[in-house]
Amino acid sequence: MTEATVAGVMAELAGLQDPKIREVNERHGDDHGVNLGKLRALAKRLKTQHELACGLWGTDDSAARLLALLICRPKAFERDELDAMLREARTPKVHDWLVSYVVKKNPHCEELRLAWSADPDPVVASAGWALTAERVAKKPEGLDLAALLDVIEAEMRDAPDRLQWAMNTCLAQIGIEHADHRARAIDIGERLQVLKDYPTPPNCTSPFAPIWITEMVSRKQQ
Repeated sequence: MTEATVAGVMAELAGLQDPKIREVNERHGDDHGVNLGKLRALAKRLKTQHELACGLWGTDDSAARLLALLICRPKAFERDELDAMLREARTPKVHDWLVSYVVKKNPHCEELRLAWSADPDPVVASAGWALTAERVAKKPEGLDLAALLDVIEAEMRDAPDRLQWAMNTCLAQIGIEHADHRARAIDIGERLQVLKDYPTPPNCTSPFAPIWITEMVSRKQQ
């Protein structure tokens, strides 16, 4: 697909809409019906086209925005652009892909992590905590892990769902990756009981932090 236009791509996305997929997605707060495998295949065909990506993002259509996040140049966005995009990301999948596929690869990532973590909007704050969990696992130098555990201990139980999930992920990563904080991380999880009863499919690890930590540490030791 050479010289793709926003209108042309939107027409193709409309042809990929499946009412059954939309019905499933809507249960998770996502308002599109495009199979993600087909969306990725379309992105592979389009390749990187940053201007097109910006045009698709501007449509406010969730499937178009997901596609935009796959064909944009993550390093091309300015800090304020990414901040605005996060606040415009209406659905969980768009929010998650923006953080995972774009913000993590952008030079302003650390600055945004700090700003978002302190944001009064819990959905914005959840992005900051998701980026913090990533740093805990991959680049913990300079992080005060004990202070992070203090905040999690004080705030996670009563946090709104998305923020709670991101804080819980950070708690688990601290316990998995940092043996000297593991006992405290497990203890916090046991006392707060966050996500203890979360429905977990067979052969999947529970997001309940004590189980998650224990399982992942056991796998690493094997």
